[in-house]
Amino acid sequence: MAAEADTIRVLVVDDHAVVRRGLLAFLEGESDFAVVGDAEGGVEAVDLLARLDAQGMRPHVVLMDLQMRPVDGIESTRMVRAEYDDVEIVALTSFGEPKRVQRALEAGASGYLLKDADADEVAAAIRAAHRGELQLDAAVARPLMSTLQGGALVHSPAELTPRELDVVTLVGEGRANKEIARELGIGERTTRTHVSNILRKLGLTSRTQLALWAVGEELVSVEASRGRAIAE
Repeated sequence: MAAEADTIRVLVVDDHAVVRRGLLAFLEGESDFAVVGDAEGGVEAVDLLARLDAQGMRPHVVLMDLQMRPVDGIESTRMVRAEYDDVEIVALTSFGEPKRVQRALEAGASGYLLKDADADEVAAAIRAAHRGELQLDAAVARPLMSTLQGGALVHSPAELTPRELDVVTLVGEGRANKEIARELGIGERTTRTHVSNILRKLGLTSRTQLALWAVGEELVSVEASRGRAIAE
């Protein structure tokens, strides 16, 4: 049994009771997880979060279905993140269209998995989100990158210096500029300059694109850690 300080508190949100029960049964079998509740929709999830927070049981990670009514999972993600910006969200859905994935990430999702993912992949995504890392299903990462590129020419890692590759890896893990600067022993202004130069060299326009490029190039672990809402 994991020590309490190491336990990841998880909330499950899905409008299908059978799916919720299946997820709860699996998650409760993981020694480092503590399932603190489940909800059938975003409004209910926000209400439950308030009660859990008052009890000192705020979840670390929310496992969020995206295909829900009347409020879908993308809007539900936005609602949760607006109230609890330290709560990570892993989207779990049957749909992997790039635009849907992009909207979920922009809403604040910490990862995106398809519902045919193995149970171990779901567990890995929750753990990665708790560590602040980026998690995308392999089936959606490359199509999403292609969509975000918008046809622009994206160059290879060989275009980058070793220090720029270090920065890319940390961006891919969802690190903010302050964290990157501390990790690499450089100033924040230098970090911002590196990021700007990297985007220019690769023909990209945002940190989200850069993080996804890092995933596609396997500079960030494809299996276990592919990201959170990308920190500015």
